[in-house]
Amino acid sequence: MLGFSTDMGIDLGTANVLVFVKGRGIVLNEPSVVAINKDTGRIIAVGTEARRMLGRTPGSIVAVRPLQDGVIADYEVTEKMLRYFISKANGRRLFSRPRIMICIPAQVTNVEERAVLQAAIQAGAGQAYIIEEPVAAAIGAGLNISEPRGKMVVDIGGGTTDIAVLSLGGIVCSRSLRVGGDKFDEAIMRYVRKRFNLVIGERSAEELKIRAGTAYPEGMTEKVVDVRGRDMVTGLPKSVHITHHDVYEAILEPLEAIIGAVKEVLENTPPELASDIGDKGIVMTGGGALLPGIDILLSKEVGVPVYVAEDPLSCVAVGTGRALGMLHVLTGAHGNNNRKRSRVRVNL
Repeated sequence: MLGFSTDMGIDLGTANVLVFVKGRGIVLNEPSVVAINKDTGRIIAVGTEARRMLGRTPGSIVAVRPLQDGVIADYEVTEKMLRYFISKANGRRLFSRPRIMICIPAQVTNVEERAVLQAAIQAGAGQAYIIEEPVAAAIGAGLNISEPRGKMVVDIGGGTTDIAVLSLGGIVCSRSLRVGGDKFDEAIMRYVRKRFNLVIGERSAEELKIRAGTAYPEGMTEKVVDVRGRDMVTGLPKSVHITHHDVYEAILEPLEAIIGAVKEVLENTPPELASDIGDKGIVMTGGGALLPGIDILLSKEVGVPVYVAEDPLSCVAVGTGRALGMLHVLTGAHGNNNRKRSRVRVNL
């Protein structure tokens, strides 16, 4: 049935799963959440419907994220989630086994790599490939990575931040750290609990980050958000006012970790490629790139121009889908000793 297959790129993210189908663009964007009945093991809901249940389920139902820090934490649930999303994206093509490219963080282990490939095959892929996130992000952002010139990408996802310098279709040097949007949310939850004696959930922390988050508060008009949670002293519901300065203080630690990793990659970049990056700058992708002021902060810290991609949320998914038509570029040898061959693997 491979004759009826479809090329499909999947951004298998810790926070969201995006599916790109050749000729149709992004056809699916849903949270990486699955609701399960603990007693029977039956899946109750997947994606958007399951996310609404986070923190609001009865004892017999749990809403879980099967991916943690960019890798599979629960193989069985991930496979079922993938099967659901592949089927939904395929529409009525019941007998189609699509050719699928899935992105992974740049520095996952071989075991984690095999788990992703196997989950894709079990979920219905005819052929499964994997590609590193920064390579997919660069392709999706419109960068020509086949040139013998240095391109630098910082992709801040939900579970990981991937930083890489690319040239001639491959990664020259990279760093993957398990810091992303989820760590921002956790930092906000800790800060609110410590400073305001208020316990809030993941969804409230994420909403606060979106509405009042900033990485560069200087000169910014003050934003104040009312946040409701549980008072740690009385145990009763309480509302507090939180400003953008509070959110900035809360997320400073994960921001500093990302900046430190970017500096480390630049320090390890060959001089010729570093010169290219100094001229052309750094491109930011992923949901974390939407944090106001993060491009200004990073540019000031590293002394290099920083740009946010046109549609940072979809860059990885789009690049993952387009990569299936670029296998000759991604796997070919160009005789550059500084360049590592792109990690494109296939499971037939």
